[in-house]
Amino acid sequence: MSTSGAGLRARIRTQDGWAVQHAMLTLTDMTGSQVLREAAGEDGTVRTDTPLPAGFYTVIATAVGYAPAASTALVSASGRVDIGTVVLSRQSGLELPPPGVWTLDPAHSTVAAVAQHLGISSVRGWFSDFSGRIEIAQDVEKSSVEARIRAASIDTGNRMRDGHLRSRDFMDVERYPEIGYRSTGLSPAGPDHWTVHGVLSLHGVVREVDLDLTYLGTGPDPWGGVRAAFRATTELQRADFAMNYNQVVAAGIAAIGTTLKVEIDIQAVQGEKLPSA
Repeated sequence: MSTSGAGLRARIRTQDGWAVQHAMLTLTDMTGSQVLREAAGEDGTVRTDTPLPAGFYTVIATAVGYAPAASTALVSASGRVDIGTVVLSRQSGLELPPPGVWTLDPAHSTVAAVAQHLGISSVRGWFSDFSGRIEIAQDVEKSSVEARIRAASIDTGNRMRDGHLRSRDFMDVERYPEIGYRSTGLSPAGPDHWTVHGVLSLHGVVREVDLDLTYLGTGPDPWGGVRAAFRATTELQRADFAMNYNQVVAAGIAAIGTTLKVEIDIQAVQGEKLPSA
């Protein structure tokens, strides 16, 4: 039978104050014997109602991807102990965003492609119309991302060139108005660094494409929300997506390079909707 007010209370948080839902709290007595082992709930709280023998204990909080945290605690004669907030630090790098849905904010994100021009310079273009959704899982490697880009929104700063890129020589936006990307997996590649495995749909062709992803951090925004920032890059071969046009100038140099470097800078807002402001 439980005693009202008895048992253990603790809150397990990251350095940024997020709940660590998958944390485990272990209590051992002075002989090293395990007295209690309890998982944190969805809000990062550990709570038990069974009275504990009075005395000193060692408290150890653990979670995958975090360095263990240990402290001592005194259980009172009432059989109760309140550990307070236990802060876990990631074993390397920045704190990850909390699990859940994050919505890409196009107004504060960019999707760019860079191609070599005449073998001596680069031409950079941006897509102005795109949307996306990131779902961060409790196990970060099970997270996912989906994105859609309106192909006709390409802008290189030159109207004639933009029209050519939209034509059948390149993206053929009338027949293939949307570029899509859907992740199929995620694998760690270093501190704050992952490889996103996925499939890209472009110009009627679907191919596997990996993104080199860097997590840049999380913080509040002026509208009362929370934002996470990411940067991703990859390289595409135009021929892989049946965009084979390549005028050769008199010097024998290809007018436009065969490789496209893709650079994506993302701000994502926590939740299903973007702020109205």
